[in-house]
Amino acid sequence: MNNQKKNNSTLVIYYLTLRAFLGYLGILLPIILFFGAWIIFGTKLQSSISAYYHTKMGDVLVGCLFAFGVFLFSYKGWDKDYILARVGSVFAIGVALFPTNAKGAPFTFVTLLHYIFTVAFFGTLIYFCLKLFVKSGQKKIDNPKKLLRNRIYRVCGWVMIICMVGIGINFIIPGANKWLGGSLVFFMETFAIWAFGISWFTKGEALKYLRD
Repeated sequence: MNNQKKNNSTLVIYYLTLRAFLGYLGILLPIILFFGAWIIFGTKLQSSISAYYHTKMGDVLVGCLFAFGVFLFSYKGWDKDYILARVGSVFAIGVALFPTNAKGAPFTFVTLLHYIFTVAFFGTLIYFCLKLFVKSGQKKIDNPKKLLRNRIYRVCGWVMIICMVGIGINFIIPGANKWLGGSLVFFMETFAIWAFGISWFTKGEALKYLRD
């Protein structure tokens, strides 16, 4: 019995650590790409996070996307969460394997696949926030910490939705691709990834204040 409790405790700690790691990685990725490219290589702000693939920080971007994929694949969560996590891992790796086109290069089928995987990846993360993370074993949630965490998950989910709409505007409205110095997509992707990071950071109970 004691061994069973010890194994369960170890498993819970492992999943909390995994969630927190995904959160940290999401929050740090845009920061690492921007400052790494700017300070080390003198590369200016790119039009999108995906555009960093064609800079000397490309390997970092691909490595982080594969890290997302690997950790999502190894994540089991509760009930059927692991199924969506593994689907999300495929999307994350797909974003890495099928890069966006370089600036000035023609639109290709690979670029189309990149967009599809990107939208699918964020769609998976949004579903985690709005549907899976807010679930509870109780019919009526009376735990104030759980209620607070659910508010954070919902805000993060809607921030990602708004950012996806913002990215869509970049391609629909003429001249929108010149907003924010031509980096509208970069900022929308950054806010979306930060929202993703905060949601998993919260799920990992990295902040004592949010723990039960």
